[in-house]
Amino acid sequence: MSGNELAQSPETTFTALLMAAAELPGVRIDRTAYLQSALKRFCSEDEIRRAVAESPAAAGIPREFLDRAANESINSEGLRTSALSAVTGLPGLFLLPAAVPADAAQYLGHMLRIAQMLAYLYSWPDLFDDDLDDAAKGVLTLLVGVMVDTAAAGAAVEKVAGLLAEDPSRQTLTKALVYPVVARVAGCLGLEMAKQTFARSVSKAVPILGAVVSGGFTLATYLPMAQRLKKHLAGLELSNPEHRVVNADFAEAPPADPV
Repeated sequence: MSGNELAQSPETTFTALLMAAAELPGVRIDRTAYLQSALKRFCSEDEIRRAVAESPAAAGIPREFLDRAANESINSEGLRTSALSAVTGLPGLFLLPAAVPADAAQYLGHMLRIAQMLAYLYSWPDLFDDDLDDAAKGVLTLLVGVMVDTAAAGAAVEKVAGLLAEDPSRQTLTKALVYPVVARVAGCLGLEMAKQTFARSVSKAVPILGAVVSGGFTLATYLPMAQRLKKHLAGLELSNPEHRVVNADFAEAPPADPV
């Protein structure tokens, strides 16, 4: 997939790239396994069980612990993607036609990985069904849009999160998404991918040095984008443990004695 192809049809091409990246090994995150692993240093077994069964917010897990778990995941994924980007930079100029598409899919795959991790920490339901359906594609497009600071994506994510706060089920995702907004965000992302593809292709033009530059470029762009998404998701009412716990306590409170 060349930079020219990305520029010609940004919306369609981004969606195709998203679907290809989502099928790469290791891109889909198992929500249960991830929450158990990410929270085990910060939470009790009972809290983790409730976080998995309902959500971290419903389990009353403090925002501080969620933020620490999120930072650990961001740093770990950042190192992974920069190292792999450096490896794809090794072949040099003559293998650019093969290296650049692999790097683009690989880079987006790591964006999808951290997007899922952060969503699950901040109380979103499982994004994947058995297949990559329209709801999953739409939500992942919006989350990546937040990472690259697309205003329409931020507003759409806030709207979907508001509905999820009332009904935290995966079915809500299908009902809440406004697909013309998703399409517009996908178009913006397609153009952004074209720019990044060109920048990475230039960084790979010199063997060995290209690997270092490519890995550094990837890390320098990936970490701020992941932190932007973390900040956005952490600020939504859906992730607020006090709100969710207060409501749960109120619902479970026994009826008052008659006067």
